[in-house]
Formats: sequence, structure tokens, C-alpha cells
Amino acid sequence: MATTNPKGTRASAYRVAVTADVVRPDGSSVHGDLGFDRLVERGIDWSVLPGDAPVLPPEYFDDVDAVLVMGHTYFDAETVDRTPRLRHIARFGAGYETIDLDACTRAGVVVTNTPTAIRRTLSTAAVTMILGLTHHVVPKDRMVRESRWSDREHFRGVGLEGRTLGIVGFGSVGADVARLMQNFDMTILGTNRSGKSAAADELGVSLVSFEELLERSDVVLLTAALTPETTGMIDEAALARMKRSAFLVNVGRGKLVDTDALRDALLDGRIAGAGLDVFDPEPLTPNDPILGLDNVLLSPHALGWTDQFTDAVSTAALDAIIAIADGGRPDSVLNPEVFETEAWRAKVASD
Repeated sequence: MATTNPKGTRASAYRVAVTADVVRPDGSSVHGDLGFDRLVERGIDWSVLPGDAPVLPPEYFDDVDAVLVMGHTYFDAETVDRTPRLRHIARFGAGYETIDLDACTRAGVVVTNTPTAIRRTLSTAAVTMILGLTHHVVPKDRMVRESRWSDREHFRGVGLEGRTLGIVGFGSVGADVARLMQNFDMTILGTNRSGKSAAADELGVSLVSFEELLERSDVVLLTAALTPETTGMIDEAALARMKRSAFLVNVGRGKLVDTDALRDALLDGRIAGAGLDVFDPEPLTPNDPILGLDNVLLSPHALGWTDQFTDAVSTAALDAIIAIADGGRPDSVLNPEVFETEAWRAKVASD
């Protein structure tokens, strides 16, 4: 470990590494205060990893018990099989597509995430995208700044009352969006892998097939997790099923969408517009034609970054780290079967 705890405490029996993608060596973060003092108060040492890359050398974790993953660092068998001390990967956020759960389980590594903590901030980000896009907020703002008031007749907004919102990946975030958007008197459809949802039943949301959702929706919202099955799910064929008057909003993962197919659909007027907080590639290249379109609302994978987001997610992630360090079992364990493995028992026995 190349960096040291800025509090100056000696190395403790339990050590936590933090990935360096959005955290500086002193622990300050683009998200704000992450609350690392909580670890120090519990006698847990922490430090920020010296390098930032999608795949980090296994030796970075030779003397580490846990790693707080701030971005999308990969942890596959090649890494976790060569880190005999590592016992916990705590994901800051909900997505875990870069973490091989099966490999972690075999290696005796618990994986946790923070899905509940991101629910409201992501759902309000989705609502912001929907409202900003359908009301043409950005081009109208630009008109005023550039004294082009006469152009406003070309940007009449789209009312939502009686329109249909389709939520792809109807889980906790999707349910929260549905709860908020029902105030706009929209019909709400959802789709998910199981075809079942107690929240959908409670809210009166109809779960339908992916194809039916695309065909009926005036706004298609993506909140699905990224899996091999959902990668590229919004492709040319999916876009062709959507109404020409429909909008696509993605606050899930960039790779849910085939960017080339979306670009073509937007340029050809085959859908009305798009709101994107996530991209593939990320960031977009500076000359991408999407950047010049008035019917696209863009955010740099940060629309949900609020003070409440930071507080909720960091609290949940550190709660999980402290629980494992204390010999407990935190909420939101993605591979609970790990606790029954010999690899896990061996790591615990080494304390």
C-alpha cells in the first residue's frame, strides 16, 4: 500500500483499501465526505490504493481485509484467487457487473452493495430526466440566453397526463419512480426478469413483456441491472418497436443501450428524444453527433449525486465493512452462500 492513513494511526489488525477512481490519497472524494472517521473510531485502518485502472494488480490486496470499490474496478478469479487475505468487497452503489460473484464465493470473499441507499436519489434523477426532456428545458434555457425567443414555437412540450411510462427493470428503483410518477396521472407498465413484483401489485403497475412495453410506452425508462441478458437490450430492433413520439431515458447502465443504434434512431427521427445519464462508451467522444442534438438531455453519470446520496451510500457501505470486521453479517450480501464455504471459515479462523 503506497498511501497511509492521514490520521496517522498505526496499521490495525483489520485493513480497508479504497479504489482511487473518485477518491484522492487523503480520502477526499468527488462525492464529498465519505465518513472514513467512522473506520478510524472502530480501530480499522484505511488507505487509498496507489493506482487507478479497471484491473488492479492482486498484490495491491496482499495486506488488505476489505476493499471499498468506488467505481467499476474488476474483480475476477484471477484477482480474488491470488488475494488470500481479502475477505470483503464492498460496492459503493448497486451495480456489481464487474465483480465475479462465483469466483468471490469460491475464494471466501463476501460481496455487498447498497441498493436501498441509492433508491430515492436514482428515482428522482429519472423523474428529473423525464420532466426536463419532455419540457425541452435545455433548448428553452439556451433560447433565453441567446435572445432567440421566437424559436420557442418549435419546442412545444409533451404533457404526461394520460400518457404511458414503461419501466424496464422494475425493481426497488423502478417502484419508487412509479410511486412518484403516478402523481402525473400516467399509466405505468413494468417488466422484469421474474414477471412478478409485490410493489407492482401494490401500485397497480401492469407487468408486461419487454416487447409490449416498448410498443405501448410514451416514455421508456431503463433502470435494469447490467447482465449478459440485458447488455445491448435497446438495439435497432427494440428501437423500431417504440413509437416515433416516444422518449428513451437511461439511468441504469450505459451498456444497456446500443449507442450506434440509438444515435441512428435519433438522427433519423425514429424516436422523439433521449435522456441519458450513462453511456457506452463513457465518456462520449467529443465529436459524437448526439452532443449536438436538441432532443437529447445529457448528464455525466452524476445526476443522482446529491448530499443525501453521499450520506446514504457511504453510511450503508461503511456499515457493511464494520459489520464484517466485527464478525457479523451485513444487509445486502450478494453471495450469502459464501459464509458456508471452507475458504471463508479459513479466513475467519486466521483472526
